[in-house]
Amino acid sequence: MKERPCRSYFTLVSMGNMSFRVALDTGSSDFWVVSSACTSSACSSVPRYQLAYQSSTFQSVNGNSSLFNVSFLDSTTASGFIARETMLLNNLTVPQQAFGLVNSSNVTLSDEISGILGLGFPRLSTIANTVVNATPVFASMAQQGTLDYPLFGLSLKRNTTGSLTFGAIDASAVTNRSNIEWIDVVPFAPFNGTNGTTASYLQWAVELAQIYVNGSLVTPVPTYPIAQSNHSLALLDVGTSGIYGPYQDVSRIFSQIAGSRLVSVSDTVGQWAMPCDASETITLNFGGGNFTLQPTDYLLGPTAGDPDYCLAWPAALPPSSDGVDWQLGTPFLETVYSIFSLGIDTKEAPMVGLYPLRNSTAPVQSPSVVNAYFSSASATIDTELPNYLLPTPTYTTPPYVFNTSVTAPPGLVVSSGLATSTYSPVLDVASVNATALPTLEPSPTLFTFIITYSGSVSTSVSTASQASITLGEPPGWTSGAGAIRVPLRVVFFSVCALLLGLTRL
Repeated sequence: MKERPCRSYFTLVSMGNMSFRVALDTGSSDFWVVSSACTSSACSSVPRYQLAYQSSTFQSVNGNSSLFNVSFLDSTTASGFIARETMLLNNLTVPQQAFGLVNSSNVTLSDEISGILGLGFPRLSTIANTVVNATPVFASMAQQGTLDYPLFGLSLKRNTTGSLTFGAIDASAVTNRSNIEWIDVVPFAPFNGTNGTTASYLQWAVELAQIYVNGSLVTPVPTYPIAQSNHSLALLDVGTSGIYGPYQDVSRIFSQIAGSRLVSVSDTVGQWAMPCDASETITLNFGGGNFTLQPTDYLLGPTAGDPDYCLAWPAALPPSSDGVDWQLGTPFLETVYSIFSLGIDTKEAPMVGLYPLRNSTAPVQSPSVVNAYFSSASATIDTELPNYLLPTPTYTTPPYVFNTSVTAPPGLVVSSGLATSTYSPVLDVASVNATALPTLEPSPTLFTFIITYSGSVSTSVSTASQASITLGEPPGWTSGAGAIRVPLRVVFFSVCALLLGLTRL
């Protein structure tokens, strides 16, 4: 089977009088870009941070000897070092932001994407754990009090403009703030073998309470039921272009859909296919409202081997040692407006807000609607279906990586690592005042790009204001790779999380 169609979203950042596209990622916390010191073939086709330009806002960290080492889901590698730069995101300025500069890579980057903007918690950051006073971008904004409120919002749309807003929510996407479903982010105990005695926040993970297939309940089975209070955990990750769950849940979901079968187990990832004319809905419940996926949300597309069969999400993964059984990527996040609130030191716990973009009771898409959707894309997935039934694999559960003797209750408010306590909380669980959240209505002509991929078909839309920007080079400067001595260290990441797409404030 060839690489699955995937879609991710990127935004524009500026540093040292240079502009770059960086992929948005809520599943990591580090910000990094490729540098001009990278001579690998994979770096030659993307805009790079020009070291020879000698930006006046560039700051070396330990003589460029602090190694950058971050892990994602893929075995492709890159290596680099840590530095500081003044970073601009539209009208927001983050001075002396610590970031990674990659100088060697075997990763193929597409669509002039030069790196990743990690939007996760400081505890997850490799850079923050390597260099002092190196808080990740979003947490740095919130800890310095530069935002109207310590949150960001994402509107992800398939073929039109989307938005990334810091400090406020997009009023053009959220028309009724009282319909936002607020969910506690789950804290994690310290890692085994560390001296930590209190739990804190690690990822944008929430408890997944129930799953329904056409109204039939499929109760999630957590990998570590005792450690996680019998609840399954789901990571909301814009850097993941699919939906992934544990085999024990995914196999039961597809058992509810007639004609579906496991068609591939590659690199431990299980992929199911089902009749393209199916009309089942898949509904996720996080303890409050229901969020429903229609067939065009979870079907990837017809297979070349049998155009009447479509590959479908979720795919299955073996057990993870951190107990995060579900990864809800862009196919889910495109159906909601998502809000990520960092929380406030000593006052307010981190929360995720989900605003449904369609009514959960909307009529189920008919087979004709689904067929028309895929016909308009004119794309099939280059894969052959096996002519025999594949057995669902089983895996040994790895040891849990967290210290189970330390409690990690939902709604925990920690005394550091969240937003500055000068903020006044409005998202108290007992009395959420969503109408007090700041709102913003982004201009439809301000730095908006979308690049979407489905099979072999791609479309792109850009504004005239964006077209005038030269990526990776200061205005009027002739590019040239600067000679600089830097150490090597491996960086792992997911190729699919970097490819393709974009949204902008």
